[in-house]
Amino acid sequence: MGLLRHIHRLNAADPSAAHRFVVDGQTMGLIHDAFAAHLAFYTKVFAIDDRQVRFVSGLNSSEARTGALAEVGHDLARRGLIGRLRGEIYPAKNAFHDPAAFYLDRTLVSYLGLRAYGVHVNGFVATPDGPWLWLARRAPDRLVEPDKLDNMVAGGQPAHLSLRDNLIKECAEEADVPESLARAARPVSTVTYHMETTTGHKPDCMFCYDLEVPENFIPRPQDGEVASFALVPARQALEMVRTTDAFKFNVTLVVIDFALRHGLIDPDVDPSFEALAAGLRAGDQPFT
Repeated sequence: MGLLRHIHRLNAADPSAAHRFVVDGQTMGLIHDAFAAHLAFYTKVFAIDDRQVRFVSGLNSSEARTGALAEVGHDLARRGLIGRLRGEIYPAKNAFHDPAAFYLDRTLVSYLGLRAYGVHVNGFVATPDGPWLWLARRAPDRLVEPDKLDNMVAGGQPAHLSLRDNLIKECAEEADVPESLARAARPVSTVTYHMETTTGHKPDCMFCYDLEVPENFIPRPQDGEVASFALVPARQALEMVRTTDAFKFNVTLVVIDFALRHGLIDPDVDPSFEALAAGLRAGDQPFT
């Protein structure tokens, strides 16, 4: 089956079959044609022509756009055209440190094809035989990828919170990691991809952290998002990514990234080494 299949799967989006969402002169999202047709109903918010979706003249500030989108989101959910609103507010921006062009409910992000950000924490134990990874098993009632394997800690990046503060929050909520230990997590890489789902485009960016934990540390589920944790050799986790579909779709890339950085994939042996390394950033420029 192989490792590259995950990179190919998560970078199979077709921008040609979408409307561009243009804000302040730059493309910020890619919207499925069918959903763009739904947005055309809201003539006081959107102008749609030449396969482009724009805010109407007058919605020129972040505050105005945010208020208008909140009303649109509630109406779309009421009409059953999107999933339920999640009450988590995300910023709309093409680069993490850009100012937000507007804010919106997390549910709307993929429908509008916007870039979303997240933090992923590789909790590992160092041993003489190589690292062992703590893996989470997602709860069976999760909306996305129930029962799949996940990183020890992972979460979307909401508005008005730093990456570090979000990491500490997610560590406590998902795995009962004390703040003193969570603060030892090291930022090590970003992984990007551009995939499509039934709701829309996902040109996402994951900020990856390594957190070496003591041998006697055991993560414990706290908020119901995780059913259980297991400690496995990182080589075994990599082999599971290679030969199974046991992991949540984007976590496969985080495990591959960890394996590359920790020397678990040998470029003298694995002919896909270069393609793997490059593929982990294949979504860097999703709108070009």
